[in-house]
Amino acid sequence: AIERGNQQAQTAELRSQLEQARRRAARLAQLEGTVPQKDIEAAQSDAVSLQQRLAAVSGSVSAAEALIAPVSGVVSAINIVAGQVVDAREVLFEIVDPSKLVVEALAFDMALLSNIGAASASPAPGVSVPLTFMGAGRAQREGAIPLQFRTQGSQAIPLAVNQPVKVLVRTKSTVKGVAVPASAIVKSASNQDMVWAHTGAETFSPRPVRVAPLDGTSVSVVDGLKAGERVVTQGAALVNQVR
Repeated sequence: AIERGNQQAQTAELRSQLEQARRRAARLAQLEGTVPQKDIEAAQSDAVSLQQRLAAVSGSVSAAEALIAPVSGVVSAINIVAGQVVDAREVLFEIVDPSKLVVEALAFDMALLSNIGAASASPAPGVSVPLTFMGAGRAQREGAIPLQFRTQGSQAIPLAVNQPVKVLVRTKSTVKGVAVPASAIVKSASNQDMVWAHTGAETFSPRPVRVAPLDGTSVSVVDGLKAGERVVTQGAALVNQVR
């Protein structure tokens, strides 16, 4: 605000000096032949110089400077209001490309770094976003190693900046198990994972199981269920209410 006030004062001063210089040049021009020609040319030169200085200062006061972002995308945050005075290097707008997001996860197992085959992010149950592994940091953060993934494709991703998600990693090594929908896993009275296995006509029995994450919609039952057995996948939490 102070700098702008100084520029406005300088503009007013230059405008006054320019008017005086023009009047002086006009008077000398009328006395051509009685005053040296060099005095007339000097007065005209002073007027032209003051006019150029006034144009330069006026342009810096009233001209608007366009802000050009180095990337394309959508504006995710605005840190400025109309009339605000800002400093150099201050962040005014944050722009995000919704088709190119980076997802960070923390790994507590160092052996996982060389065993990542594929990955996906699950912002909500039933939603899975494919990820591509970019790399891992070598400095621990809260006892864990940060892993970075990027989203795939060129379409907008159903994720927001700073949104917490669950990252599921498929390792290169395989584990034998039975894939079932995540909705089939319920909690028993002792707070253990279990499924309801279909053992006969309108007969279901509880089966304690041990599960491992598979993707955003399914889990792998690694113990407690045999291949070919059928389990309740919808409304499993309501089976215990039937007598």
